[in-house]
Amino acid sequence: MGAVGIGALLVSLQLTDSAFPSGFYTLSHSLEGYAHASAITPDTLPLLLEDLLLHGVGPADATALALAHRATKAGDPEAVVRIDEHLFATKLGQEMRRAATRTGRQLLDLATEVFDDPRIGEYFARVVARAAPGTQAVAAGVIYAATDVPARQAVVSDLFAFCASFAGAALRLRLTDHRRAQTLLRSAAPVIEMAAEAALRRELPDVGATVFTSDVMSGRHERADARLFAS
Repeated sequence: MGAVGIGALLVSLQLTDSAFPSGFYTLSHSLEGYAHASAITPDTLPLLLEDLLLHGVGPADATALALAHRATKAGDPEAVVRIDEHLFATKLGQEMRRAATRTGRQLLDLATEVFDDPRIGEYFARVVARAAPGTQAVAAGVIYAATDVPARQAVVSDLFAFCASFAGAALRLRLTDHRRAQTLLRSAAPVIEMAAEAALRRELPDVGATVFTSDVMSGRHERADARLFAS
């Protein structure tokens, strides 16, 4: 692997590390809502993760990330804003919108300092000025493009980060243990590949999730008396 490839790999590893304080790992992605409703078991965890990848985060966030990456590479920040607004509008629940923009803003804020690329700082300034929502997926697309991480690697990396966050939430909710969590992540690999390839082929009108049960669980979670996660 050449120097450029190693550099891109290192950026991907840093951004997907749970120690990177974007707030992404404070989310359960509606899993806590499923747990509250007793609608999930250790045996059905892989099925829920697959559905979320193929019908939720893949068509929505991963697709928006790929499009934002392309627009950033093309030097078109206005297109990035349109992608950001579109993705934000597809998030039906207040909790999911708030989680997406909180983590996106934190990601841009830190990346502005860590990676020192003007494109990241300029987009963060738009978010601070409320000229763009600053969703996590679009923020990641901007950062990956600015740091020369190829689009396919960027999408796969972010999908893996989603899966790792989901597995971490399952651990904290006692729906799995450390060994089974690793098996869960490994079994998701082919699904990540499918979700990534589909995301790279879509255009802006295609952005949007169809995981309505997850939306319902998120809405219930938003009104729960006690919550461990932000979503």
